[in-house]
Amino acid sequence: MIRKQADSSATPTISYDTVAAGYDGAEVISDVSVDVHAGDVVGLLGPNGVGKSTLLKCAVGLLDPLAGEVTIGDRPVRSFDRDALARNVGYVPQSEPTNFPRTVFQTVLMGRKPHFGARPRTRDRQVVATLLNRLDLADLAMRDVNSLSGGQHQKVILARVLAQEPRALVLDEPTSNLDIRHEVEVLSLLRKEAPDGLAILHAMHDLTLAVRYSDWIVLLGEGGVHTQGPPSELTAKDIRDVYGIDVSIHETNDGIVIAPVDTLENYRG
Repeated sequence: MIRKQADSSATPTISYDTVAAGYDGAEVISDVSVDVHAGDVVGLLGPNGVGKSTLLKCAVGLLDPLAGEVTIGDRPVRSFDRDALARNVGYVPQSEPTNFPRTVFQTVLMGRKPHFGARPRTRDRQVVATLLNRLDLADLAMRDVNSLSGGQHQKVILARVLAQEPRALVLDEPTSNLDIRHEVEVLSLLRKEAPDGLAILHAMHDLTLAVRYSDWIVLLGEGGVHTQGPPSELTAKDIRDVYGIDVSIHETNDGIVIAPVDTLENYRG
């Protein structure tokens, strides 16, 4: 399931070069240098408030770095206009409210907006139809997105960003609020897309799923990157240093399992 990281000599699709970022001039995170290459899935880990979402926003133009540079290919993110950036990077935020009824087909077609002017063309509709078939959503094409289950809705959102035909995907907690079956379904879908040349950067809380579905792990601690490398190099000490808890890490036939080490005594008053 986990593949070897892409050739580091190639130009990264997304690159953070000594980036500091925050809000109202106050740094949340600093000195971050991370590369995401075509075909790679990079998992961004760390406790709440450590800066995962802040970094993701810098890659999609929602937040300007306070220092350093984020580039897509060889161009700074700030040099793209909105449509050009959307043709290069697809973004899925933590939550996305639906303000009015819309069918699944119409929702996915919105992902084509950066490619057409006033009206979608035949090719735009063909791209959507192909995606719906590929993601097993064709039977839901005329359904109102508000009537879908959580797993179905998340697949539609992924289909919409894939309809942008971007070079990279940036996803903030793409499996939040999903049950385990749909978590695996969504992550497997992403895993299948990366070999087609997509660079994928995603933030997650579930450590076991993150290491199983990522080629490279970036563990954020207080103020910056605590460690980064292949999932197999993540240690219990790294996790204890960042999260403040002890864990056990086991290699199984199905992959790595990370579990908290705890006793009932901790819960006795």
